[in-house]
Amino acid sequence: MSASLPYVLILYYSRHGATRAMAERLAAGVESLRGVEARLRTVPPVSATCEAVDPEIPDEGAVYATLDDLRHCAGLAIGSPTRFGNMAAPLKHFLDGTSELWLGGALIDKPATAFTSTSSLHGGQEATLLTMLVPLLHHGMVYAGLPYSETELMETTSGGTPYGASHLAGKRSDLPLDEHERSLAYAQGRRLARLALALSTLRESDS
Repeated sequence: MSASLPYVLILYYSRHGATRAMAERLAAGVESLRGVEARLRTVPPVSATCEAVDPEIPDEGAVYATLDDLRHCAGLAIGSPTRFGNMAAPLKHFLDGTSELWLGGALIDKPATAFTSTSSLHGGQEATLLTMLVPLLHHGMVYAGLPYSETELMETTSGGTPYGASHLAGKRSDLPLDEHERSLAYAQGRRLARLALALSTLRESDS
């Protein structure tokens, strides 16, 4: 990764791999544009037992996010499986710890988006995405969903919403992303990257 290029942070929690697969598609969309890179980061699970600890580096996949990953990003995508129409606790726990960035206005006017995966078709995809945007708005970020110029929104029979990409993982959470879900996640990443570059220029001209 080049230190000189702006990056879009793709921050996710994935239990069975579906949300991680979506994050990788968003990353591909981000990196389809020149002049910007994707940075994949995850968060550790949380435990009700305070003595439980995980290694500082995960056994596989993306490394754990830090506040500096957020502080210096040009754009942000957050992804989570659905938990009763809301994001999973590990991602919420991480976002709850970003008050330092909120106090300093570090994320103001940066573009952001969200994506999710559910086991059932009506398992809370849209509710989860809508609740995920709330902390982003508190940070002063500019939310970017998926416009209907992405025709897959009218064709999909599984995941895909104007609030962000989504995926139907099935009751065993083992269904792969289908063609429409893959396309929409890619488009979402590409749009976020385009906005990140544009808004970065605007922020620089205001400073």
